Amino acid sequence: MSKRLESKYKIDRRLGVNLWGRAKSPVNRREYGPGQHGQRRKKPSDFGLQLMAKQKLKGYYANIGERQFRRIYQEAVRRRGDTGENLIQLLERRLDAVVYRMKFAPTPFAARQIINHGHILVNGKRLNIASYRVKDGDTIEVRQKAKQFAIILESVASGERDIPEYVQVDTGALKGTFVRAPNLADVPYPVTMEPNLVVEYYSR
Repeated sequence: MSKRLESKYKIDRRLGVNLWGRAKSPVNRREYGPGQHGQRRKKPSDFGLQLMAKQKLKGYYANIGERQFRRIYQEAVRRRGDTGENLIQLLERRLDAVVYRMKFAPTPFAARQIINHGHILVNGKRLNIASYRVKDGDTIEVRQKAKQFAIILESVASGERDIPEYVQVDTGALKGTFVRAPNLADVPYPVTMEPNLVVEYYSR
């Protein structure tokens, strides 16, 4: 069984941050980790900081598996420009990330499930691959029979987060366009992400 299926709140507690900025996160009540030794103060090493940065980024995108995440990193290295920025752009082009940004799902985990169940159209065609890389100008739409799903309607109506400017969304039609890949500064992460440390981790 994939480790990505573990509770998202376990991920929050293990990393000690409210990774998705959700009101129900246990980190809102206590910031230390789980277990009887969770309150011990630990000063992480350079390796520990790099590992934490990688785990935060992997966890945020619905706990991507290590093998898949490493492939995305290797693609970022091959591209011209800053590897850290390339990594963020590739992650934000994932279909599950775009569905989450458009607020068609309350969490990246829910976005992946909605896609896997065939409720999302890309350029008018049903697509059930969460890791599909969205291109500039692609239209993403909730399938007609899913437009009354409570989880989708509640997510769109939620004031918990805003829609970033690199996607355009018609919330009434539950349809949007991916305008462009964002820079790190454009992405509305609730916590500080440090892709430069992820690059250092894999460059060891």
